[in-house]
Amino acid sequence: MKKAKRERLEACGWKVGTVAEFLNLTPEESALIEIKMALSRRLRERREKRMTQAQLAEKIQSSQSRVAKAETGHSSVSLELLVRAMLATGASPKEIGQAIAGNQK
Repeated sequence: MKKAKRERLEACGWKVGTVAEFLNLTPEESALIEIKMALSRRLRERREKRMTQAQLAEKIQSSQSRVAKAETGHSSVSLELLVRAMLATGASPKEIGQAIAGNQK
């Protein structure tokens, strides 16, 4: 956010902060969300190059709608499902680690 906009909002009585502050997240909770989002983004990138959502769903014995939720980082999707889906696209454990590490602050 630009400094001028922030100052205008604060002058009107608005409090400006981060999502983590607004949701009162611990550093661990914030990190977990970042990890899930990093895996979700990488899963979509890999899957789009290799197969359809339906094909991936069949490989991991799930549904196409579950794969869609995984790719958007839906809160109901577990880390296990994200990792299984990544492996099903041919990702190595090292590539999964790189997906996580590449998006950490």
